[in-house]
Amino acid sequence: MSLTFSGLFWVIGLMLVTAVMAVILRKARQHFGREANNEVAGQVFTIVGGVNVVVAAFVLISLFDAADRAEENTYQEANALIAVRWASDSLAEPARARIEKLTQDYASQVSENEWPDLRAGKPVDERGWTLLTQLQNEIERVPTKSDREEDSRVEASAQLWNVYEARQERLNSAGSGVNAVVWFAILVGSAMSIGLMFLFGGPGVYSYAVIVSMLSGAIALLLFAIYQLQNPFTGGANVGPDAFVAALSRLSRGG
Repeated sequence: MSLTFSGLFWVIGLMLVTAVMAVILRKARQHFGREANNEVAGQVFTIVGGVNVVVAAFVLISLFDAADRAEENTYQEANALIAVRWASDSLAEPARARIEKLTQDYASQVSENEWPDLRAGKPVDERGWTLLTQLQNEIERVPTKSDREEDSRVEASAQLWNVYEARQERLNSAGSGVNAVVWFAILVGSAMSIGLMFLFGGPGVYSYAVIVSMLSGAIALLLFAIYQLQNPFTGGANVGPDAFVAALSRLSRGG
């Protein structure tokens, strides 16, 4: 099921459920939704609904920012990897060839093997870290015979550290998600907000059902967006390995 149809299913489904409940409750017990409740229920709804919307909006904005940072970070990691390769051009053989091979292996490992695990929310294996350690060892022990070669070695080492940092940030962003306590607060607050609507009175039965369903639909849409953006590498964000695919292509052509 596509993301659009999945979202429509949950939003429209909750709207229909709450609309039916509103009609049943209003017809079964008319004192539910009496106009006398409006003033008190309205004051409570303002507090409960307002707090819930603020918390949910803050979480959603944070997830949007996290998704943007995750995508930007993938390009920083891939660009730093290419910079390692460029810096090694001035180093002597066979170190230069080994560094070139290791950078290609790393880009391939990330794009082909790690990304499916990131999308599934699974921990990635240690192969990527092993390749970076091999790169570090190769760079550290390469002999230099001139200041230019030494500067290149130092630059390659500095860029490799940037790869380390970007990789760690990428893995952290994949496992962050939304805290269970935050989910509990949002879900309970949403249920309370919808429940308070059943205490209001005034409009006709079906107009009342439409009002309640619109509120529940808006809440469902907000919750669906939060759920889809929990992992920036899947769902609505779906950050892909484009940066590493492009980097692998460039590294395969010699940078």
